[in-house]
Amino acid sequence: MIPTALVTGGNRGIGVEICRQLLERGHRVVLTARDPAAAERAAGHLEAHGPLLTQVLDVTDPASVTASRERLRSEGVDVDVLVNNAAIYPRDALLEQPLDAWERTLRTNVTGPLLLCQAFLPAMLERDHGRIVNVSSGSGSFGEGLYGPAAYCVSKAALNALTVKLAEQIGEGTDVLVNAVCPGWVATDMGGAEAPRTPAEGARGIVRLATLPRGGPTGRFFRDEHEIPW
Repeated sequence: MIPTALVTGGNRGIGVEICRQLLERGHRVVLTARDPAAAERAAGHLEAHGPLLTQVLDVTDPASVTASRERLRSEGVDVDVLVNNAAIYPRDALLEQPLDAWERTLRTNVTGPLLLCQAFLPAMLERDHGRIVNVSSGSGSFGEGLYGPAAYCVSKAALNALTVKLAEQIGEGTDVLVNAVCPGWVATDMGGAEAPRTPAEGARGIVRLATLPRGGPTGRFFRDEHEIPW
């Protein structure tokens, strides 16, 4: 049976490339986005690469996450790979940060991945197989200086901490692996046109973690194939 990967924020940028590369590596992909029209446009560019499903999913809405899980269950679809890619990047200075933007960043970049893990991780543990990839950033690394806008840095540092705690709760001796990854500085709407990496290059390290063999690393933070500091 071919593995199924669910990718949040799969309608543009790195997300589309993650979907494409997973399709080309033999996965069925569930491309999710908040905007149904955006999801369908992205799907139109990817359908030739392999079996693709689309779903409307707002990672900040617990009801939307639960509905996504139940729709897939009703269709007999088990999620083997969860890629928490959806994120936002407010640029406000810390002391001028509007509270609603701060809270929206944390809901999207941290609470959203937690909700998705709560929805899909228990079944992975029951099957003793799963891969969770939290798309983080060097901006969330204390070891690399937490560079960048404050809300984004704080949210990605928290996502890294969530990765560590998930791996700790899963424990050793299972084939359920959870890792964080920095895709690098990528030329997307978020990264800007001057970024040196293409979306395809940014997606490559994410897909590597999504397709780790049994016994692969867990509870770690990577850029490309190299571990980086928390």
